[in-house]
Amino acid sequence: MDTLTRMRAFIAVVENEGFSAAARKTGRSKALLSKYVRELEDELGVLLVNRTTRQIALTAAGEVYHARASALLAELDHLNEDAREATGEARGKIRISAARTFGDAELGRCLVDFAAAHPAISLDIHLDDNFVDLLNEGFDVAVRMTRLGDSAMIARKLAELSFRLCASPTLIERVGTPKHPSELAGLPAVIDTNSRMLSNWGFRDPADGSPIAISVSGQFLANSPVAVREAVRAGLGFSVIPEFVVRDDLASGRLVSVLEPFMPQEAGIYAVFPHRRHLPTRVRLFVDFLAAWFRRNHCDGNETKAA
Repeated sequence: MDTLTRMRAFIAVVENEGFSAAARKTGRSKALLSKYVRELEDELGVLLVNRTTRQIALTAAGEVYHARASALLAELDHLNEDAREATGEARGKIRISAARTFGDAELGRCLVDFAAAHPAISLDIHLDDNFVDLLNEGFDVAVRMTRLGDSAMIARKLAELSFRLCASPTLIERVGTPKHPSELAGLPAVIDTNSRMLSNWGFRDPADGSPIAISVSGQFLANSPVAVREAVRAGLGFSVIPEFVVRDDLASGRLVSVLEPFMPQEAGIYAVFPHRRHLPTRVRLFVDFLAAWFRRNHCDGNETKAA
């Protein structure tokens, strides 16, 4: 047990890049952490950390030991967690990253429904339209709305995600309805700066599926689909917006959808997590719940590699 305590102290110091930061993170004193690391080095008979007044640096032995010790302790933690959860209800905390728009829209109801169904599991939800590094920032799972590429992440598709190219009726009346994406190059655009497309919008030729890339420009740029929708409502330009954000506006006629045959359909809503081998029971339960929730409310998905 003393060795495990010393190992955890060493890992905390390395991952927080110093004794002071590790002390703040763990709630233990800097002197105690220093004592544990020194005792670990004495036990091993090797120097793990080179210390200066301002920073630390791992020795070659420290690099190797940190990598192996981190994996070993992670395995131990997962073993303990699985043993506890096998004897009763899943419990603990899940740190979740999701787009702000997702949390604010009706789709965010799935998070509330999960919390109501599983009172022993606490949800720490961070809403941010920027993608986060799940491993480095300590998140268990992310709900992402995107087109996926290759990655070490694992993803479970929860639902299809449709985008609409929208404009206000007043703008359509003023500039006309575009019949081909190429016409957008000469028309005002409202740009979502969180979108991977930015000002280079992608479409598909309905005849053969070939990609069509169009460069657009406009006076209004925002990092939120909701803010973009408001600008489009005001007639500031055309914009590509998630369908669930503008569903009510399209139904009421406040916005008009154009060029629908040219809109690509590869995007989806995904639950993304770092790995599958050691997925905690509570996270697996959460992902399964989301998949069932979206089957009831939208459509089914599948598991794949994530972006």
